[in-house]
Amino acid sequence: MSFTLGINTGFAVNRFCEPRHLFCFIKEELNLSHIQLSTDLLSPYYDQKLLKQQVKKFKHERKRYSLNISSIFTGAYTRLNHLAHSDKEVQKFWIRWFKSLVDISAELECPTIGSHFGIFSYSDNDNFRLKKIRRSQNINNWHIIGNYARKSGLTDIIWEPMSIPREQGETISKCRKLQTDVNFNSPIPFKLCIDVDHGELTSKNKDDINPYAWLKNFAKDLKVVHLKQSLKDKGGHWPFTKKYNAKGKIIPKKVINTLIENGCHKAELVLELSFRERNPIDLNVLKEIKQSVNFWKKNKHIT
Repeated sequence: MSFTLGINTGFAVNRFCEPRHLFCFIKEELNLSHIQLSTDLLSPYYDQKLLKQQVKKFKHERKRYSLNISSIFTGAYTRLNHLAHSDKEVQKFWIRWFKSLVDISAELECPTIGSHFGIFSYSDNDNFRLKKIRRSQNINNWHIIGNYARKSGLTDIIWEPMSIPREQGETISKCRKLQTDVNFNSPIPFKLCIDVDHGELTSKNKDDINPYAWLKNFAKDLKVVHLKQSLKDKGGHWPFTKKYNAKGKIIPKKVINTLIENGCHKAELVLELSFRERNPIDLNVLKEIKQSVNFWKKNKHIT
């Protein structure tokens, strides 16, 4: 069994500018070796000259600290329609954008990229015919990127089920259908990133907001689990501190046992924590991340 603990670098946005400072913190302070790098820190939005310079920096510091960038994932600034956009020229832009992300991933010796699947507009989501078109278009666009990723040496692509119909995969049944459809005739495997705090709150099926039901149903389909402490209202990316653990439902032993009992013996457990730029929150970010890491490291199955 192999359950590795890593961290998504979304927390670092505007808190760390230089990869050497960020990677030093992750390696020396957190004692972690696995990173899910956010595109909010290293972005295909950069022009080619700047992007090349930044990739070189990240590559150098990754090697210096012997870190494994296990995946590169879209972040808060890419929570957009992207491949589900209604305008074909905008779709083309995002296909180029994701191909650039594949290039970055390959340069950093990272085997996979990931994102939410794509977001429907109000007008597309409310029209059955248009929604069907957008969904098919969205899958086809991912296959274009998948073909490019396969030729570039990536092993798979990860997509993350979300919490409302416009963002797709919001219920267990909708997620299963989309996972099946995107893998049909796909040039590369599509794996799942299951977030323990996602799921449609208004669903009549209580399993749709039960993180353990999601882990049970997709234990064999997932590659990554996004971890944060989850409360009843699913209202934030809370850390695993005494305050939130007392109210939260995410328990390391239960998470890992659920995965093992349902056929998953290898996964990346990634802390995806988010903190407001408010004090005292901002002053306590690094301390609470350390507490969260230590909380999870107590489990015997985690490396």
